[in-house]
Amino acid sequence: MTTRILVRWASLVAVTFALLGLGGAFAQPAPKRGGELHSLMNPEPGHLAIGLSLQVPSQVIGSKIMQSLVKYDYDFKPIPVLAESWTISPDGKTYTFKLRRNVKWHDGKPFTAKDVVFTTTELLKTHPLSRRVFARVEKTTATDDHTVVFQLKEPYAAFMTAFDPSSIPIYPAHLYEGTEYQKNPWNEKPIGTGPFKFAEWKKGSHIKLVRNDDYWKPGLPYLDAIYFHSIPDAAGRAIALEQGKVHFTSWGNIEGYDVARLKALPSLEMTTKGYEMIGVMMWLEFNYRKPPFNDVRFRKALAHAIDRKFIQQNIYYGLGKIPTGPFASVTKYYDSKVDTGWDFNPAKARQLLDEMGLKPDKDGVRLKTTLMPIAATYGEQFVRIGEYLKQALKDVGIDAPIVAVDAPTWIKRMGDWEYDLAVNFIGQYGDPELGVARTYISSNIQKGIPFNNMAGYANPKVDELFANGAVEMDEAKRAAIYREMQKVMVDDAVFVWLLEFEYPHFINKKFKNVIVNAHGNKDDFEAVHMVP
Repeated sequence: MTTRILVRWASLVAVTFALLGLGGAFAQPAPKRGGELHSLMNPEPGHLAIGLSLQVPSQVIGSKIMQSLVKYDYDFKPIPVLAESWTISPDGKTYTFKLRRNVKWHDGKPFTAKDVVFTTTELLKTHPLSRRVFARVEKTTATDDHTVVFQLKEPYAAFMTAFDPSSIPIYPAHLYEGTEYQKNPWNEKPIGTGPFKFAEWKKGSHIKLVRNDDYWKPGLPYLDAIYFHSIPDAAGRAIALEQGKVHFTSWGNIEGYDVARLKALPSLEMTTKGYEMIGVMMWLEFNYRKPPFNDVRFRKALAHAIDRKFIQQNIYYGLGKIPTGPFASVTKYYDSKVDTGWDFNPAKARQLLDEMGLKPDKDGVRLKTTLMPIAATYGEQFVRIGEYLKQALKDVGIDAPIVAVDAPTWIKRMGDWEYDLAVNFIGQYGDPELGVARTYISSNIQKGIPFNNMAGYANPKVDELFANGAVEMDEAKRAAIYREMQKVMVDDAVFVWLLEFEYPHFINKKFKNVIVNAHGNKDDFEAVHMVP
């Protein structure tokens, strides 16, 4: 063939492929602006101020409005957001962040280093995650309007993994300085720097976010709006997704018994990716202040009384992993060689209880206590978890009637230590220093503050290992520290670790770029777009 014929033939093939929809990578259309994404919120949050609330719906919605200095890819490598670059001193004690210059708050005020200093030194002092991080900081300085320097007291290995948007969102100082942060009216209509702005909140119905036309990334976001609907009924949520009235679900919005059916629908795709940064673990928690919960034999007895495989297969329909210890498998330094060895063995449970002197009475009851599951508003599966645990404990002589409470009451009672046995679940945030330590170190036993060491567990060896792991900068040495820690905590049977969650994300195939990093549903959604 001549050159002219070859060119004409290649052009004809390209046109034919395009007409047939077979262009593949040769002709991917650029995303276009427009469209609305409809999602869910369950339960309806108290407010939207991430950083002041660890409620999942607050985090999912608020992360589209507010941003942190960085975010993270699936391997926890930082991606620039409000910070365009950063440097770390050779001694690992000084972190200098260069901030973006073209960023505005949604009310038009400029974003500056003052906002970063105020947020990290004042507003986040009571946050159960970030307050641990910034307790390590000796001094925070704005050297100019677009440079922030964190001078640490000593090296802190987790520092660059700490800027999850729900943990360290940056707040507008001009709206929060001098106020009572938890009661600030802007918590219900937050002002951020993100790709979407708060538009309206119709209680009991929906929350609407709209595109930020002054977003600092030109051309983004693509969507006109995002709606988060309140549908308390699980069947109603599944039907809304199936009928295309809702396009995206996450966490426990969809009950396990609906997963297989919805996964098979041609209009939907399902993924369990996007929860790497959170790494949620669920466990049976003991109040160590009340005997016999402070006896390791009792804790191991309950571990043998519970069939964790039954929970995974029959309550969560195969989703999730059975934990081998206190670390989720997605958390840094997780060691699969450390294993609890807790087989389902009621006979072993009864033997341990006998050894403790907890003999059954004429009715077969060894001990009377109470069980407080997670509030049912987080999903029907938590009702079934409570019912199963009650029966499993009864089978070995533990009479534990269920204390049913709503979500705010559950949070308050846990924080105030007003429980015997409880079901709890907490995210691990990628690094054990960030999400694991808060639950187990004795210095974090503080009444009235939820989501810290509410159980009252105290082991000097565990405290020492967490302290050493926090400052060790050598990866191999740090891994060895956390390996030993996992062994110690397994030997202690601190809790009965029930399940590492694998939540399904359901995404209507009309939408692309929904789950793109380790934040998953807590990403800013700036690149989410509709396809023809």
